[in-house]
Amino acid sequence: MKKLLIILGSKTDLEILKEGLDILKELKIDYQLEIVSAHRNPEKLRKLCQKIEKDKKTEAIIACAGKAAALPGFIASYVNIPVIGVALKGGLLDGLDALFSIVSVPKGIGLVCSGVGKSAFINAIIFALEILSLKDKKISSSLKILKNKFK
Repeated sequence: MKKLLIILGSKTDLEILKEGLDILKELKIDYQLEIVSAHRNPEKLRKLCQKIEKDKKTEAIIACAGKAAALPGFIASYVNIPVIGVALKGGLLDGLDALFSIVSVPKGIGLVCSGVGKSAFINAIIFALEILSLKDKKISSSLKILKNKFK
C-alpha cells in the first residue's frame, strides 16, 4: 500500500478525475488507485479496508463517489486514518445527493468532504498532501509547488 490511497466507486469516475491524477503524476507523488463499489462489492471493500488497517502504510485516503455515495463513509467506518470524501456529479441532484450522503454520516465516523466534482478532487489532493507533509519534507516541497500553481 502507498501513503496516499485513492478509491473510486466506479471506472467511469476516472475521466472526471483525470486532471487531479495528472497533477499527482506531474509532482511525482506516489499513490495507489483502487476501484471498488461500496454497493456492488461491499465484501471486497471491507477486505481492502482490513488490509489498510493491517498494513499501516496508508496515511490518507481520498474516496470519490457519486449518487448515494456510501463509499467514503463505509471506508471511514473501517479505518483509523484520515478519509477525505469527494462527491461526484451525476444522479438525481447532479452531485448534491452524493454531497449530502457524505456530509450526513452518523456521529463517530471521522470523515471530511471537500465538495463536489473536479475542483473538489484537486482540493482533496491538496488536503491529503498537507496531511502527508507533516512527516515527509519531499511532499511538503511538492505541496508548495502545487499551491503556487493556483495563485
